[in-house]
Amino acid sequence: MGEKVVAGAFDLSDRQRYRRKLHQCLEGLERLLEERRFDRPRNLMGMEIELNLAGSDGMPKMMNGEVLPRIASRDFQTELGMFNLEVNIVPHHLEGRVFDQLAEELRTGLGYAHRKAGEVDAGIMMIGILPTLGRQDLVAANLSAAERYTLLNNQMVSARGEDFSLDIQGVERLVSTASSITPEAACTSVQLHLQVTPARFAAVWNAAQAVAGVQIALGANSPFLFGRELWRESRPPLFQQATDTRPPELQNQGVRPRTWFGEQWVGSAYELFEENLRYFPPLLPICDEEDPLRVLDESGVPRLQELVLHNGTVYRWNRPVYGLADGVPHLRVENRVLPAGPTVTDVIANAALYYGLVRALAEESRPVWTRLPFAAAAENFDTACRHGIDAELIWPRPGRSGGLTRVPAVKLVRDELLPLAAAGLDAWNIEPADRDRYLGIIEERCKRRVNGASWQVDTYHRAREAGLERHAALAATTRRYAELMHSGEPVHSWPTGVPAP
Repeated sequence: MGEKVVAGAFDLSDRQRYRRKLHQCLEGLERLLEERRFDRPRNLMGMEIELNLAGSDGMPKMMNGEVLPRIASRDFQTELGMFNLEVNIVPHHLEGRVFDQLAEELRTGLGYAHRKAGEVDAGIMMIGILPTLGRQDLVAANLSAAERYTLLNNQMVSARGEDFSLDIQGVERLVSTASSITPEAACTSVQLHLQVTPARFAAVWNAAQAVAGVQIALGANSPFLFGRELWRESRPPLFQQATDTRPPELQNQGVRPRTWFGEQWVGSAYELFEENLRYFPPLLPICDEEDPLRVLDESGVPRLQELVLHNGTVYRWNRPVYGLADGVPHLRVENRVLPAGPTVTDVIANAALYYGLVRALAEESRPVWTRLPFAAAAENFDTACRHGIDAELIWPRPGRSGGLTRVPAVKLVRDELLPLAAAGLDAWNIEPADRDRYLGIIEERCKRRVNGASWQVDTYHRAREAGLERHAALAATTRRYAELMHSGEPVHSWPTGVPAP
């Protein structure tokens, strides 16, 4: 949601006014697009990483209120749960040695934050879902102490009208209920931003949707929740269910969930913002004083605050973003697919693959989304979440003959997508040393068929075979993960198992 939200209870007039303002904002966006008021291309990218706080015993620490003042950096902020933090990396130009620069900045920032957290017996962990989280940790009392989180929770609970239901059938089955949205806080991710021109937005968004399943297959890092082994990437089903404001009757009617993959390729950014208004009731009807159409009539640039706030409560895996920088509007594609971790090196490798692929795929003469049905891309996303590095994905056959085939994700990446990503990074003018180092990490992951999720699962089962009961095995796996994460070596090189006591 970004900006601090402050408001009390809402009445009917607030919601009516907000709806009117939303439509004014949408009209304002349309006018900005027609008048070509947007920033020129500057090859800017940005990154946000959500983090967990865990103690030396591997258990979650509800201490962001104590840790953040010690870090004392604007780069670090609260997130939904008291055991969460978020680090924001300032925008960088996609060129030269940017990936090595990002890696060094992240290592420095996270290392400092980890040392400061250590002053209160906590530590920083980058992982999709902390394996040691229990039901008792994800309750409303553990929401971060910021009014916007309480307000969002209250509005979503009110819209739902009953407890949220969690039911995830994976290797094992998890069935649970929650009286708040706090289970969403278990999901910690990496968000990759790319500033694009309006003319380029649709191609980049479509390309990002097309490769979302590939990203998950290679980067899955969330196999456990509440002591159960679920999907290799359990964040998407958990996030959808933890934010699902639809009671069962609306689900049965086919009403769309607020967390969703989407349902079609798009031709413009406007289509996505218009969909938000058409399908999703506002959760936070907080009106800004700005009259966006008057601002436009006076040759100004509106902030479109209502549109931005509403967009922040529709949880697309690739989200459109409207923003202002130095008074000039711009558009971004925010890629929200990847879990956090396992290491800074792995995060940067995932980013290099993504930025290279979307550049190459967006510029193809026969774009992949003209050959791949949207439903197949959505199926790929689901399949990759379930099976991770072992997923088989639907993809267009090479050559002009056309048709679709089902291919192991690791084979698709090694044979077809890594060369495309390399070409895309070349088009961004990335230094060959950066390109080869980080895409080489992706290639090794494919060769060894190891990612964060597969390492966690293998290590957990070895701990069980060594005689540890379930909870102790998960704690041991978490402690070993933290140790190896801070070593910095990419996950494909990690030894499996926990050291003997």
